[in-house]
This record gives sequence, structure tokens and C-alpha cells, in this order.
Amino acid sequence: MLDYDKEARAYDASRGGEPRAQAAAEAVLRLLPDRSGDAPGRLLDVACGTGIVTRRLVEARPDLRVAGADLAPAMTRMAAARLPGAVLTADSRRLPFADATFDAVTSVWLLHLLEDAADVRAIVAECARVLRPGGVYVTTVDKTDAHDVGSDIDAVLARRPGVPAQDAGDTVAAYAAEHALAPAGQATFPGVGQGRSPRSAIGDLRRGWFTLLPPGDPRIEEFAAELSLLPDQDRPRPDPRFTVRAFRKPPAG
Repeated sequence: MLDYDKEARAYDASRGGEPRAQAAAEAVLRLLPDRSGDAPGRLLDVACGTGIVTRRLVEARPDLRVAGADLAPAMTRMAAARLPGAVLTADSRRLPFADATFDAVTSVWLLHLLEDAADVRAIVAECARVLRPGGVYVTTVDKTDAHDVGSDIDAVLARRPGVPAQDAGDTVAAYAAEHALAPAGQATFPGVGQGRSPRSAIGDLRRGWFTLLPPGDPRIEEFAAELSLLPDQDRPRPDPRFTVRAFRKPPAG
């Protein structure tokens, strides 16, 4: 896993920046319940990172008091600058909140980072625990699949080693069902500016992104050589398309 304290400063710019954050926030917002006429509710953005998406949730939903939590102190500091007084450092597997505290919980680009199914299950359990009856949990799923856009780059990389994704949609739904969270819709959004070119894919390979190939593995250069033969080395292929799913906690009674 990447060191997100080291990644924090360049994180937004390297992952689509403001346009991607806007697209993600709009997809999440489509799945949040409408609270017009109700008393202000509360939303927790788990693994909020730099707060680039969280800030948009705040701006779009004045009916919600939004809080962010992240495990990486450098990320938390950046998020706190965007959302003063609303961000804390916390482990998503052990959230420091009482049961039934929030009307909505979100986690964008979190579950795919975990290598252990027990950690994914623990995070889903915690998100369910802090949800109030009738509340909604919204999370991204199937992130690796989102990057397969059927391009010539994907054809070259199809043989790279991999493991079952911890954030597979059906797997996350099964974990949610363990806590009586029922499917409540899904949405998709583009990873604006994240379409890979052959040259950028070679760089990603050598950094260890999207593969299980360890540094120095000779297969890295074999894939790199094939990618270098593709046309239009600097032309980005289509952007990935990410998926968010919603799960609702049963109402009280």
C-alpha cells in the first residue's frame, strides 16, 4: 500500500484533481436521501483523504453536518484546511463514534486499498454500526475493473498477475447484508483526466501500480516493451468509470 503521508501533497493533482472530485461528489449525492424539511442530519466521510470530495458534500448539502476522518495525518491536515473543525484522524476499522450517530456514511476509494478481507469486513461493520436506523452507507466498489476500458493498453496488460478484488461489488454487498444493510441504488462517474496513455502506463508499471509484480521482476520490462510499441504513446485512452453503491439500514421498528 502507498504511504499516504508521503502522497498527500501531490495526491489530488495525480488523481484527476478538482474535475474528478466533482464527478465523484455528484455521484455520491445522487444516492444520499433527501432530508428537506427534516432537522439537520449528520454525514461521516470515512477515509476522506485531502477532503477534496468531502468539501463538495458540505457545499451541496447544507442540511447535513459533515465530518471527515482519515488514518494518514498528512491527509487529515490537508482536509482540515478545507473543512476547519470537521476532520479528525481515525482508523476506519475502529471509528471513534457511538452507535447510530450518522444519517449517512460515505467511503470513496477506500475498500480497494485493503489487502485483507477481514479489514474490509471490519470497515463495513463500523460504517453500519455508526449509522442511524434508516441511514445510508455509500461506497465505491470494483475500482480495478473501472480502469479496464477495453483499450489496446488493457489488451497488453491482460496477462498481468492479480488477485480477487477486496472491493468487488458482490463481496461488499454480502458484508453489508451481514449488518442488515440492504442495496439502495448505485451510480457511476468518470475518472476525469485519468485515462492512461502507453507512456504513462509504463511509468505506472515501474512504480508497481495495477499489478502484483515486485520491483525488478523481469516481466515489468516485458510489458513495458509491448506498451512502447503501441501507437500514440502520449494519447490518453478513455477515462475509467467508477461505481458507487448505496446500502440502507432498516428503519427503527
